[in-house]
Amino acid sequence: MGTAWRHVGVYPWEGAALYVSGVEVVKVNITLRIYANKWHVYAGLAILNPSARVQIDQFSKSTTELFKIMLSGDHEALRKRVFEAREKVFYRDGAGNKPPILLSEDLLNQFSLGKNADASRATPNSHLSLLAMVDSWASLNIDPLAHLELAGTPIFRIWIGVAEYLFRSPERLEAAVDAAIHDVAHRSNDLEFTVAARGWSQCISFGSFPLYEKRFMESASFFAPRFKEAAEIGARMIQAISQSTASK
Repeated sequence: MGTAWRHVGVYPWEGAALYVSGVEVVKVNITLRIYANKWHVYAGLAILNPSARVQIDQFSKSTTELFKIMLSGDHEALRKRVFEAREKVFYRDGAGNKPPILLSEDLLNQFSLGKNADASRATPNSHLSLLAMVDSWASLNIDPLAHLELAGTPIFRIWIGVAEYLFRSPERLEAAVDAAIHDVAHRSNDLEFTVAARGWSQCISFGSFPLYEKRFMESASFFAPRFKEAAEIGARMIQAISQSTASK
């Protein structure tokens, strides 16, 4: 996402009201939290872990395949694939009977970076990154909720939580599918995201730390002026979500 936004050339929370609602708040804050850290931490996780390479490659494939369906305008095909992933990931073995991990729109909207953010004005969003993430889990038969019990780091918990927030709500998921097919407001960003996902997958497949560093730092430099603000908001967001999770 950070690479895509860098190529768009606009901070995603400024200008048009595209990224001000709850789900987008998570995307923006997690992206900035990652780029504010050291590149080699993520390079090691991605390049040195064979399982990570498989998952990253599948994520790129899922992103590309979903985007092609979006371009074809086949609403039923996209809906079928997305809802099948929903059932496989979040409703296996009675998992759908468990209470949600997190999230509430009101909680997330407290942490927007936009100075004049108004969630009611948010443009409908395909949420391609989240659709692809869950589709890739389904394709690889990964149960993220099981992994959460073993490695429930704050960022991992938030990513699963925001995916669950979207996929456990038929209304939100239907809106994402409708936006993906019928609303072109995010289409150029989705194109950049698809290209970025493919680029990162190829970069990691090469196993090149210098190439990884170059790609990472190019985007980190773009977001650097906002790291301080993002770190403060991100810390409060993780604390609030962790407290909300503990209470549940």
